[in-house]
Amino acid sequence: MRAAASSGAGLIAEAAVLADGWAALVDPVFGPVYSHPHAAGPDGVRAAAHPPAHPHLTIRQADDAVFVLGPDTETSAARVALIGQITVDLLHVRAQQADEIRGAEQRLHTAVLHLLRRGHHRLAADVLGGCTATHATVYRLTGRALHTAHQALWRAARPDVSLGDIRTLICLAGAELVVVALHGADGDPGPTGSLIARIAERHRLTGGAASPAALDMFATAWTEAGTARHSTAIGCLTSPTGLRTHGLIHAVPTHRLTAWSAAILQPLDRKQSRTLEAWLRTGSAHAAAGALGVSEGTVRARLRDISNRLAAELDHPTVQAQLLLALRVPASADPATSAARLPDSPVPTELLSPDKAERWASALLAPLDARLRIALRCWLKHRGRTAPAAAELGLHRTTLTTVLRQCGQSLGLDLSSATVRAELHLAVETIATPGDVPAALPRRGGRTYGGPRQ
Repeated sequence: MRAAASSGAGLIAEAAVLADGWAALVDPVFGPVYSHPHAAGPDGVRAAAHPPAHPHLTIRQADDAVFVLGPDTETSAARVALIGQITVDLLHVRAQQADEIRGAEQRLHTAVLHLLRRGHHRLAADVLGGCTATHATVYRLTGRALHTAHQALWRAARPDVSLGDIRTLICLAGAELVVVALHGADGDPGPTGSLIARIAERHRLTGGAASPAALDMFATAWTEAGTARHSTAIGCLTSPTGLRTHGLIHAVPTHRLTAWSAAILQPLDRKQSRTLEAWLRTGSAHAAAGALGVSEGTVRARLRDISNRLAAELDHPTVQAQLLLALRVPASADPATSAARLPDSPVPTELLSPDKAERWASALLAPLDARLRIALRCWLKHRGRTAPAAAELGLHRTTLTTVLRQCGQSLGLDLSSATVRAELHLAVETIATPGDVPAALPRRGGRTYGGPRQ
């Protein structure tokens, strides 16, 4: 009873100790909720799925979950039955208590979400009882079964959403199911992403996720998650970048990334870095002003100052891509002693040698033929603006939109993400040849292809 009053994990651990074996509480859809020892989780899932195949185990239904007890062979059957029955009864009591306070918990989550969206991240941390999280990963989902999905997700994520140690916010915000994973600067939201992906698939929801962002940049992460959701198929969750192991964050050793990022951003203070990141993520001074809560003129004045401090032309697409990469890297524990200039090469040699950079870029862009690669390069050079890119390529805007859709499908990436576009730009410039120009775009004839404008 003392263990049950402490936590569900403590209750399962106590049952395992009393039985001199192992124990697990398993959700039939989402897998192990608690297990002791931790490695017993898979055994519990298999036993819950096929009870007749495991007659030596005690398997009991506990509300919406299944309790599995694997006792020591020398433990008496009567003792095992008693442990199993008492554990299930206590699980029922905990579930009833959780149902009674669920309304208050959910109202708290909604209130904290509103504070984060309005830029009051310190107040949000105070409301959560001094939450030490510095970053958040935002997920936004929509669909017909929102309420059912909300309850299923709340039940599956119960260890991370209960009062006292909230690590995940789960809210219904209008016509959306919103999940916010709170974590540290390492950008690891834990198993939340895979859990939400299963919820989206099971309940036919359309979901988008943002790249991990500092809490004071929550507004830009919110916008990014919404943008990603609009380009997602039903039943799918678009990952923060879609790049996975192909991204530079994973291709470059962490110590190199942090040292390079600290040196590049050394001239900027926190306010300037925040302004630069908002501008790069949103794509315009107007949108950045809304995210930062300042005027557009203030954003432009800050950007001019940032340009002078970095001695860089911020309108250059390669500079933008390199800066966004630097801003995405977790802060270094040892600040840089001196500033560094942005390199002329797309991928800094401090991160990858020219040969390794070319292999990285070639692997990332391997699915694209010359026609798609030239069109994508031109579009990225124009910072994702279709009209000027179509004019330079000599294509109709609708045709270029179709080509870009083919690029996204071939690469399996969401081209609406600023992070994706930045890394694709660095990759396409790394392997560009003198022939990768609009004039060399393969033509298929017809009125659509009138040749590049002079």
